Amino acid sequence: MKSEVGDDNILYAHLTYVPIPAGINEQKSKPTQQSINLLREKGIAPDIIIGRCAEILDEKIKRKIATFCNVREEDVITGLDVSNIYEIPLVFQKEGVPEIINEKLNLDIRPKMRKWKSLVRNMKSPQKTVRIAICGKYTELEDSYASIVESLNHASAHLGCRVETSFIETSAIKNVGSFLRKFDGVIIPGGFGKRGTEGKMKIVKHCREKNKPLLGICYGFQLMVVEFARNVCKLEDANSTEIKKTAKHPVIDILPGQENILEKGGTMRLGSYLAVLQKESKVHELYGKQKVDERHRHRYEVNHEYHNLLSSSGLQLSGLSQDGRLVEFIELQNHPYFVGCQGHPELKSSLLNPAPLFYGLIKEALNSG
Repeated sequence: MKSEVGDDNILYAHLTYVPIPAGINEQKSKPTQQSINLLREKGIAPDIIIGRCAEILDEKIKRKIATFCNVREEDVITGLDVSNIYEIPLVFQKEGVPEIINEKLNLDIRPKMRKWKSLVRNMKSPQKTVRIAICGKYTELEDSYASIVESLNHASAHLGCRVETSFIETSAIKNVGSFLRKFDGVIIPGGFGKRGTEGKMKIVKHCREKNKPLLGICYGFQLMVVEFARNVCKLEDANSTEIKKTAKHPVIDILPGQENILEKGGTMRLGSYLAVLQKESKVHELYGKQKVDERHRHRYEVNHEYHNLLSSSGLQLSGLSQDGRLVEFIELQNHPYFVGCQGHPELKSSLLNPAPLFYGLIKEALNSG
């Protein structure tokens, strides 16, 4: 690749390990030397060597790595072990990485890290704590919800608080009210299949009736619609056809045009889609604009035949697709935070720009905690 684009248009950064063996208390360069030799056998010579270590690399070890690996001493930097992953850019800035990149690629990029530093400081020294229950299906695999947890961390950094998350298997909950009493807010994330759905809808019902802040994402959003249809619209046997194909009131149904498609995957509504928000809505207030886009991954939608009934019964369809056919956001006007989103707002969240719906949830959880 370097021969194709030229030396000034490519930079190789090699991450290696600099151990401190027990009882020796000295940083060792041997693993780095060996890994560089293996890398060169592949025809790659690193421009930057990042030494992962529990301590800042001392000048002696930097000099030794530079000598044996044929790079400048200033091109050997510390990849410090940190308790918070968002500290890493601050470490790299202090080690001079932006200057190295600018020099080697003939750039003039000067990252502004003041806001980033402030947010990391908020994360390390929070003023308050909120407790959020993530009520999902894959709670034994917490990594399944990694993007949701990070979205909560992004929002909490802007609000100066810490988020304690608990992963809840909804099929095992007996007394919903007493169980949720210890939480300041609830998230029902995406998922597939029937297992645990009745438990989730009990949680939705409790949050709706007791003014507990709730955010429903994708499947969670759909279950919020089903619960509302059953208990507010009084539609007996209201359900999603994903859960019950013969439901008397299929308030959640297969996407138009996909009724006869049996295979999942490529037939889904995938990617980013635009939604138009109602101006007098909480989601419009949070996003600060009328047209927003979120990423999607689903085959089922709010059945268009029930839009008017749901809306007239008090469920605000606060965001619709551009053609008005598909419901993208729902909320209750007289509830502190009862918000659902058909998309996945967690997939676009970042530390500097937290997902608005997560920000709104944490903000309201702080008020109710």
